[in-house]
Parts: sequence; structure tokens; C-alpha cells
Amino acid sequence: MIIYPAIDLKNGQCVRLKQGDFDAVTIYESDPLRQAQKFVDAGAEWLHMVDLDGAKAGEMQQFGVIERVAKSTTLKIQTGGGIRSEKTVQKLLDVGASRVVVGSLAVKNRAMVQGWLRAFGGDKIVIAFDIRFQDGEPEILTHGWQSGSQQTLWDVLEAYADSGLKYVLCTDVSRDGMLEGANNALYQTMRDKWPAMQVLASGGVSGLPDLLDLAKLGAAGAIVGKAIYEGRVDLADAIKQVRHAR
Repeated sequence: MIIYPAIDLKNGQCVRLKQGDFDAVTIYESDPLRQAQKFVDAGAEWLHMVDLDGAKAGEMQQFGVIERVAKSTTLKIQTGGGIRSEKTVQKLLDVGASRVVVGSLAVKNRAMVQGWLRAFGGDKIVIAFDIRFQDGEPEILTHGWQSGSQQTLWDVLEAYADSGLKYVLCTDVSRDGMLEGANNALYQTMRDKWPAMQVLASGGVSGLPDLLDLAKLGAAGAIVGKAIYEGRVDLADAIKQVRHAR
């Protein structure tokens, strides 16, 4: 399993939100490049970058920051936030991103995103679903977690089953930033239903045991943010241990 240390960008700074609340912001580092270099020094190969301003506005805002990090470090970058057009996907790949994360649009306009999967290939597109459980069902949220879609994760994943989709990033927003542990049952169900998909877990990781559990259930990756910034996860040690977890 690959650990993806996370940088969430707001006003050009590295921040974390609590449960997606744009009014509950903690600033951890003013310079994203400095933070990214710390991840390189710890042995990270990938970086997960989210443009929170773009996610809220519906249009990517932070191309310059992403390009700077891509060109100044060895990290492969997986990034998203407000992706609404094929032109934006291409621009992100052109400035150095390795994968582009598409969120709300994958729910709102499946045909368009399926077209992107065909055009760019499953290795370049990650579909991200932010979910909150309603009456026991995982409802997908859109527009930076601000709106309910009235669609379940299961229904939308089924619609993408034959589209070439390879990477699915799923965040249980009730756990994001709470350091209460990942929703292992959710990711296990995803693995059972769609074993060919590469599941990237996000939300709730509080320490190394959570990462080892995710690795053992077969998650392809885990996004880790707050637990690193607050010293609950030693990134260098976690990368070494998770690499060999079974």
C-alpha cells in the first residue's frame, strides 16, 4: 500500500479542515514546497494535493503551486479541486501532475468523465467520492462536501464499472480530520464488490495501526494529513512498515 501524505491548499498555504468545514481551518505550513520537501525527506514518492479554494469555487485555482512542487521535488503528484473541464485536466498534466482527481463532476456528469477516462486513460484519472452515511447508506456529497447528491456510492460505482476506471478515492467525511480511525468496513465492502479497482482510503487515520489495517484489507493507498502534521504518524517509519504489511 502507498501512503499519500496530503497537502490541502487554501490561500496558498497548507491547511486542514475539520469535517470539510471551510470555517474550521488549521494552518500547518505557509509554504507548500517546504512541506512537500519534508515528505520527500521522509521517503514519500507520492503527494496528494487538494485545491480547497478550487473545490469551493468550482474552478481550479492553484496551478502555480502545483507546478512549483512538481518541478522542484521528486514527488509524483495526485491533485484535484474544482475540476470541471478537459482543458483543466490537460493543464494539470502539463504542469507536472501524474494523476488528476475528479470529484463532483463524476456524479453530475458521468458521460463527460467517462470520456476523460477514455481520452487520458485510467492511470491518469482518479475519481473521488466524499460520502456521509444516511440511514446506513453511503450518500455521495458534492461541491466541497457542501451538497448531498441523493445518490449512493454503490450506484455511482456501478455506473463506472466498465468505463476503464482504475483508481477510486473514497472519504468518509464524518471521520475526516477527527483522528478516530478509518472506516475499514466501507473500504472492505468496496474491495469485495469491485476487486479490480484500486481503492484509496481517506479520512480518520490516527496512527500506524490504522494504516497497517488498511494495508491488510487490500487498500491500494491511504491519504494521510492531520495525523502526520500533529505527530501521530511518523511518515518515514510508516512508509517502511506499510510497504511490507500483509
